[in-house]
Amino acid sequence: MSEFIRVDGRKKDELRPIDIQIGVLDSADGSALIRMGKNIILAAVRGPRELHPKHLAMPDRAKIRCTYRMATFSVPDRKSPAPSRREKEISKVLTEALESVVLSHLYPRSAIDIFIQVIQADGGTRCASATAASLALADAGIPMRDLLAGVAAGIFKDEVVLDLCDEEDKDGTGDLPIVYSPSTDEISLLQLDGQFTLDQFEEALNLAIAGARKIYEMEKEALIDRYKIDVEEEIHDEVHVEEQEIEGTIEEELEELETEEEPIEGSAQPVSEVETAEESVSVEASDTELLEEISEESAEPAGSPVEESKETIMETSSSSEIVETPETFEYKSIPQSEPEAEPTGETISEHSREEAVEDVFQEEIQEGDEDTEDDVISVEEYEEEEKFDEWEDLGADEIPIPEPETEEDELEDEEFEDTDTLEITELEDQEEI
Repeated sequence: MSEFIRVDGRKKDELRPIDIQIGVLDSADGSALIRMGKNIILAAVRGPRELHPKHLAMPDRAKIRCTYRMATFSVPDRKSPAPSRREKEISKVLTEALESVVLSHLYPRSAIDIFIQVIQADGGTRCASATAASLALADAGIPMRDLLAGVAAGIFKDEVVLDLCDEEDKDGTGDLPIVYSPSTDEISLLQLDGQFTLDQFEEALNLAIAGARKIYEMEKEALIDRYKIDVEEEIHDEVHVEEQEIEGTIEEELEELETEEEPIEGSAQPVSEVETAEESVSVEASDTELLEEISEESAEPAGSPVEESKETIMETSSSSEIVETPETFEYKSIPQSEPEAEPTGETISEHSREEAVEDVFQEEIQEGDEDTEDDVISVEEYEEEEKFDEWEDLGADEIPIPEPETEEDELEDEEFEDTDTLEITELEDQEEI
């Protein structure tokens, strides 16, 4: 017996070619386009959003509203743009099928609107519409228990076949469309049109469930491809941005290194701590050399030129610091004295050079004495200051108030002074003896 061949050349358990596209509309929250044979169906989702009129809102869940429409050009004979009884019926049954999988309790007092537009019809539009609506809800990010897959089985020429086309639907004797949830193994929608025997019904139902499982796998692949492309694009963009940032930082570091290695001509170079330390060491070394020269000149015999002695005196008077040591000393901020008149044709002896140095030291000592004279205070003033400091530590109630001196106190003071003078005179007499 030869195998049964259908009108379009398919086998009895073979589906029509199916093509699924997700996210085809930018204006909707979620959208899907499905081509199932010659059927072209577009589904769009808006929501969850505020429900109008508000008296239709439900306090415990969202209201799902599905609208099924066929375009006027979707069938060979022009269809009326007004919604027909069949379109209203399909809208109702699809709403009930989608309510079984959508977690509407997460969005109370809101609305989820699903719009289905049949652009081209060729049999089995309600099943393909359920599949497209399920994919659009998934694209909108609305949580669901599972995806829905719809397909129809029927009787054509006394044979149970899967996924009837429009010609087979019209010439057949029965039609069994279902909407199936494979993960939960639940049938969300089942309709029957025509006459079936019990065996034919069971065969048609099993054939439809097997076809729905195949469509379910196609739905998952379509969703994975849709978001896999988005994720890959995002990863590519992020990697590209990171590469640009790394290149920019590398270029900036190279520019900084170049500017450090090649300084601008005429610009002042920064003085490091090592250089300053080296300069201070060199200054100290120059001071010690100067002192050694002075000591050598002082040891030379008389008869050296007048100009050399003058230069040494001037250099010592303008040196930087005086530090007395057992062997040498350094000069510190000694003001330059006015140069003396140069003797003509004479030499300065060693004695005159030492006198000049002593004069410089005497001037410094006199200046120091003048500064210390201002700081000298008497013993009485010092004792008064100590008393004042002690009184500052005490409170206002604890400060001692001196009692006025009486005549007896004055007499005691005079007697004490007389005894002191007697003791001093006796000591002087003993010294003379």
